[in-house]
Amino acid sequence: MDKKIKIYDTTLRDGAQTFGISFSLEDKIKITKALDELGIHYIEGGWPGSNPKDINFFEKMKKIKLSNAKLTAFSSTKFKRKKVEEDKIISDLLAAETPVVTIFGKSWDLHVNKALKCSLDENLELIHQTIDYLKPRVDEIIFDAEHFFDGYKKNRDYAIKTLKTATEAGCDSIALCDTNGGTLQSELIEIIEAVKKEVEIPLGIHTHNDSELAVANSITAVEHGIEIVQGTINGLGERCGNANICSIIPILSIKQKYFTIGKDKISNLKNISHLVSELSNQSHMKNLPFVGDHAFAHKGGIHVSAVLKDSSTYEHINPESIGNRRFISVSELSGKSNIHKKLKDLDIKYDQNSSTINRILKEVKDLEAIGYSFEGAQASFELLCKSVTQELRKYFTLYGYRVMIWKNSDDSSWAEATIKAGIPEDIQKYRGISEPMEHTSADGHGPVEALDKALRKVLERFYPQLKEVKLTDYKVRILDEEKGTKAVTRVLIHSMDRENSWTTVGVSSNIIDASWQALSDSLIYKLMKDDEKLFFRSGKQFQNERKEAL
Repeated sequence: MDKKIKIYDTTLRDGAQTFGISFSLEDKIKITKALDELGIHYIEGGWPGSNPKDINFFEKMKKIKLSNAKLTAFSSTKFKRKKVEEDKIISDLLAAETPVVTIFGKSWDLHVNKALKCSLDENLELIHQTIDYLKPRVDEIIFDAEHFFDGYKKNRDYAIKTLKTATEAGCDSIALCDTNGGTLQSELIEIIEAVKKEVEIPLGIHTHNDSELAVANSITAVEHGIEIVQGTINGLGERCGNANICSIIPILSIKQKYFTIGKDKISNLKNISHLVSELSNQSHMKNLPFVGDHAFAHKGGIHVSAVLKDSSTYEHINPESIGNRRFISVSELSGKSNIHKKLKDLDIKYDQNSSTINRILKEVKDLEAIGYSFEGAQASFELLCKSVTQELRKYFTLYGYRVMIWKNSDDSSWAEATIKAGIPEDIQKYRGISEPMEHTSADGHGPVEALDKALRKVLERFYPQLKEVKLTDYKVRILDEEKGTKAVTRVLIHSMDRENSWTTVGVSSNIIDASWQALSDSLIYKLMKDDEKLFFRSGKQFQNERKEAL
């Protein structure tokens, strides 16, 4: 049977110390439930005595039963000038009523002298008295030996003495902490091997990523006898973050055959990674190993050709095993295999003996040469493909637009857009519209908002479903800064309706024109997708059925 490694998650405590992140009480409960469902063994919920939110969290959690995880409360050793039974941080810790408590204590003499400002023996007393008092009052105690690796390197004997003191007082396991994240693998191995000769209870590892070694050190620690691995979802944490559990679990479980959370649970990793990003109010990092949207993305034509023949040529594991998927991108580096795979994914039918693939590939390369990028604008790429294969119908005709900026005497400003557009004859007949052209204007805080409002004002009369479309993100990038105000601009617009979201791109030396391209593509994409849902077809069969219906 595979050796069992327990996973200890500290996203809600150590991860919450990430700059710019603040989980609400509701967020913490959602994440706890998700971690429990994932099969995590320990969930560190916070420090009960540090803030009202954590106190409320532990009160709420008393009414919520966890299926797999042990909820853990975190705290320090007692205050040096107080009796342990009178110390509020200890009473708050016990009031949380968690089955497990984690106590951190100083194991580096520098911290004892400079931070605690007490003698080395006094610090040992703090550790012993705290754990000894808690032992009969909780089910399990974990001692976090803070700054252990730095402490060991500076004063080996004292660092080991803190571990022995915690063990003698009754703790059930010890986590060796690389709190500053500066320990190298060779040092870590040497120190763990030395500790194993001195301490008989189970050992854990808690690493930070300041040297980009948090995951590597955690894996190495397990290879040298560590039984409990601490970390956070997505590697959240102070400074450079903590060890990323979303990488540690698949490495241990899939690559090294340890038993962590069970293979049936691992496929949920990507979902919880996204959940934590969403609740952190952060964009999910697309290049995160294992769980990033682009972790299994293939761009180069040679790579794509090989992957489609045998995925192991450029993939170290099966993406589906951790809930991810393969992603074939399209760019100027693409080959025919990229285009073929994308057309297949999009269910776009074409004659394989025709020049369709070559024409799409040439369009992509020509457009990317002038600044377009379809990797982040899949909707625009789909529109391009359907235009080349003549599957894209014309939903409206633009006769022209004009945008004016007004600057008021009070230094405020606003924009007005005037637009003239119409719809094709077949839509006129289908909708029973006698006046197919619209000439209107709208204002907005800026030119793009004004243009968006004006275009919608025209089209919503003919296509009411466009009222569902919301513009959720607008990004502008200057591609050739050295040209100053003549520089080419790329605009990405992210849109969504009630069910889906999509991104479109526009490029021009005129930022308004680039915005127009992305805006109009966004609405055309919505109309095209609604048509496909209505007629349940794509390709020429869809076009023929639509013509008959109209």
